[in-house]
Amino acid sequence: MKKISRLALAIAAVGIMTLHLATPVGAATPVAPQARPTIVLVHGAFADSSSWNNVARSLRARSFPVIAVANPLRGVKSDAAYVAALVASVKGPVVLVGHSYGGSVISAAADGKANVKALVFVAAFAPDVGESAVDLSGKFPGSTLGPTLAPPVSLPDGAKDLYILQDKFSSQFAADVPPAAGYLMAVAQRPITESALVEVAPAAAWKTIPSWFIYGDRDKNIPPAALAFMAERAKSKKTVVVNGASHVVMISKPNAVSRLIVAAAEAVEADAVQP
Repeated sequence: MKKISRLALAIAAVGIMTLHLATPVGAATPVAPQARPTIVLVHGAFADSSSWNNVARSLRARSFPVIAVANPLRGVKSDAAYVAALVASVKGPVVLVGHSYGGSVISAAADGKANVKALVFVAAFAPDVGESAVDLSGKFPGSTLGPTLAPPVSLPDGAKDLYILQDKFSSQFAADVPPAAGYLMAVAQRPITESALVEVAPAAAWKTIPSWFIYGDRDKNIPPAALAFMAERAKSKKTVVVNGASHVVMISKPNAVSRLIVAAAEAVEADAVQP
């Protein structure tokens, strides 16, 4: 029995030595795969973070970490500071995505944030320094938002909240969304302060951070001509115009929006592996 045990030990030792010799000296240690960029989604006026649900579901299916921010909708500077604080807490690269007024927010929030590697504007404002949402939406004809707004709600601090009239909401904001869903969106809409829409942008991160744009050609909030102007001015890496889509293209056409966000994120990943 002792002879058999010694023989087994000898065979095991030879096997271990063979494994070591089979590995070339100096062979590279496998490198852990790089973490995917975190996608931070920022909604705009008259919407909330649930407006990104279908986009977020698609991005999660592709293994991207996703955060849908509850944008306060109080003012460009304060909202940008809120988003910037969240972005600063994220480890690794970030793709910052904004819808509508959220575009003004991400363009200010990304300023000076080294981990923001891409911006995606979804039917969104991309203001230059000193421009406001009202300035840009009035730059070209086509916005019919004004007449659909309810009387402003006066707040204790002197600010005024704006809502879209519920019976006008679907046709103005979400014409290509099923009526039942549009009704619920109207009921649950988040107000924006009147001052937020006229507050000028303190920064324009799209000047230094690669940007992508997508919007619908039936947008009634921001004229498509204004969206095209902003995309061209920002030297958009890719601009997608969705035929027949309303202002809430991320709800009505989530796959198209998801594809563009993925394209931006994959460009970030490709840049990260460049020598």
